[in-house]
Amino acid sequence: MIPGLLAYWTHDLSPFLVRFGENFGIRYYGVAYLLGFAAGAWLLRRYAVTGRSWLPAIAVMDFMTALVIGVMVGGRLGYFVFYQPNALLHDPLVLLRVWEGGMASHGGFLGVVAALAWFARRQRIPFLHLGDLVAASAAAGLLFGRLANFINGELWGKPATVPWAVIFPDSPLPLVPRHPSQLYEALLEGAVLLGLAQWRFWRTSIVQRIPGVLAGEFLTAYALLRIVGELFREPDAALILGMSRGTFYSWFTAAAGLALIFIARARTPSRS
Repeated sequence: MIPGLLAYWTHDLSPFLVRFGENFGIRYYGVAYLLGFAAGAWLLRRYAVTGRSWLPAIAVMDFMTALVIGVMVGGRLGYFVFYQPNALLHDPLVLLRVWEGGMASHGGFLGVVAALAWFARRQRIPFLHLGDLVAASAAAGLLFGRLANFINGELWGKPATVPWAVIFPDSPLPLVPRHPSQLYEALLEGAVLLGLAQWRFWRTSIVQRIPGVLAGEFLTAYALLRIVGELFREPDAALILGMSRGTFYSWFTAAAGLALIFIARARTPSRS
């Protein structure tokens, strides 16, 4: 240990909940996805049984299956397209090596949009309403995912001198204390965003009155909270126009969210 760093905790958490071999076992990252999907399914069922959803309770698991596929495929493709395009060009099979990690939340969003469009057409449920349902529950998955990022010791923050800074052994040398930005993002993108979405869903009638507004608010709020989190996070790929890629892509997400709010309000007849 470098003198002067003894006051800081060195990250030593195992990425495995249960380990069966050197690189085989039950990883916290996988558990996080399972917990996120389980929480989403529970919330979607709650929306249905309380009469606040046009998605029947009997169709919740079919909907979740479509969302899981959208998240996994979109998140995996998005990681390489947005962050590691050269790796994908030189070795396309890297997409299949999921045990090596690599998921992008912005790619996951695009995958969810594709899944929503397919399911809405198949079940004849309005696309914007389904988007609102996902928006009201998706942050639970973001919360668990960011906690898994911290346990894995990945996506660490920028160098810091705050008392709660952490030394991540896999970060670039020389080892220095860094912001546990994964926990900041778990709080912002996860807990805060989930609380806001739940408040809007249960305490207002926005989902019933103007379908699509909650989804737009979610995208906009996520983007802004992600940009705040990126202030403390070490960029994990080359900058674009002086911004981290997470920040750069979040501006487009915010613009999409604002556009969705405008479109949803414009297509809903006003009531006197």
